[in-house]
Amino acid sequence: MDNLKDASRIFAGLRVVLTGYSGFKGSWLALWLRLLGAEVLGFGLPAPHGPSMNAALDLDSLIPHAHIDIANYALLAQSMKDFQPDIVFHLAAQALVRPSYQDPLHTLHTNIMGTAHVLEACRHTASVKAAVIVTSDKCYRNNEWVWGYRENDPMGGHDPYSASKGCAELITTSYIKSFFPQGEYGKTHHVAVASARAGNAIGGGDWGKDRLIPDCFRALHAARPVHIRFPAAVRPWQHVLDCLSGYLLLGARLLEHGPRFGCGWNFAPVDPGDIWSVERVVRHICKLWGNGEYTIDASPQPHEAHALCLDCAKASRELGWHPRYRVAEALERTTTWYRQWMDNPDPLHMRETTLRQIQEYTEIP
Repeated sequence: MDNLKDASRIFAGLRVVLTGYSGFKGSWLALWLRLLGAEVLGFGLPAPHGPSMNAALDLDSLIPHAHIDIANYALLAQSMKDFQPDIVFHLAAQALVRPSYQDPLHTLHTNIMGTAHVLEACRHTASVKAAVIVTSDKCYRNNEWVWGYRENDPMGGHDPYSASKGCAELITTSYIKSFFPQGEYGKTHHVAVASARAGNAIGGGDWGKDRLIPDCFRALHAARPVHIRFPAAVRPWQHVLDCLSGYLLLGARLLEHGPRFGCGWNFAPVDPGDIWSVERVVRHICKLWGNGEYTIDASPQPHEAHALCLDCAKASRELGWHPRYRVAEALERTTTWYRQWMDNPDPLHMRETTLRQIQEYTEIP
C-alpha cells in the first residue's frame, strides 16, 4: 500500500490553515494541498521583493490568504476562528541562521512566541482537530556526532536560530502535556498536536539569502563563481517534497488516529550516502548546470554546525514514511526547476512545472 497516497485522500474537502504559506516550503505545500482538494487559507507576511516561490507561481491569485504576522496573536486567533480550520500546518518562521545573529530578538520572538501564538489559537478554535508544528533539524543540542539525532535527544542550539527552534519544540511539548494530553482526548479537548523536524530542504523556488542552493543558482545564472563558506560541513539534504510528504502523512495520521501520533518526528535521508558535504553539493550542481566554478570563502564566519544528521527510523517504522529521492535526484530536479524558470518565468508555466514535479513525485512507488 502507498501510505502517502492513502493518507493524502483525507485532505479532500478539509479546511486547512497554513502559516508561512508565502515562503519556500509553504508555497510548495499550499499548491500540493490544493491539488489534493483541500480548502487552504494561507497566513503569512507578503513575499519579499524580488524572486520568490510565491511570486514565481503567482500563488496570491490562486490561494486565499491573509497577510498575518504570527507575532500578532489577536489577529491570528480571530482569523483562525473566522475560518474554522480542521487542521493547521505551522511553517511560519525566521528560517535562517545568519540573520539570527544580526537580529536575534526578531528571530526569538517570531519562532518562540509565534509558535506559542499558533498553539494558543488552536486551543481556542473549536474546529481544529490537528496541528503539525514544523521546527528544524537544528533544534537538537548539536554535539557534532557522526550518527543521527533521535527524537528523544535533548533540545539545544548554539546560535539564536537553533535555540529558537529548540524552544519551539519545548513549547509544543508543553502544550501537548498541559492542554492536549492523550488521556483527556475526546473529553476536555479534541486536538492532536505533533512536531516535525526535517533536514535541509532543497528544490526549485528557494531564493533565501545566505542559503546554499539559491546562492548557487544566482551565481550560475550570472556566470559568477559560487562562493561557499563551509565546504566540509555536512547536512541531511533532501528534496522539499520529501519533507512535505512527511508533514502530510503526519497530519493525516493525527486526523485519523488523534494523539497516538502526537509527538516529535524526524524526516530526513535514510541512506548514509545521502549525507553530502557542502562542497560535494556545489560540485554536483555545477556539473548538472554544465559549467560553473566555485571558490571557498576563508574569511571569519559566524558559528554554524559542522556535522548534522537525523535518524528517521521512527517515521519509517510507525508512519510508513520514506524519502523517494536520493540527493543526486533531488539536485537534478532542483536544477531542472531553475532552468525552466530562467527560460520562461511566466507564472502559469512555472505552476504547471511545479505541479508536474509534485505529480511525478507522488507516482514513485
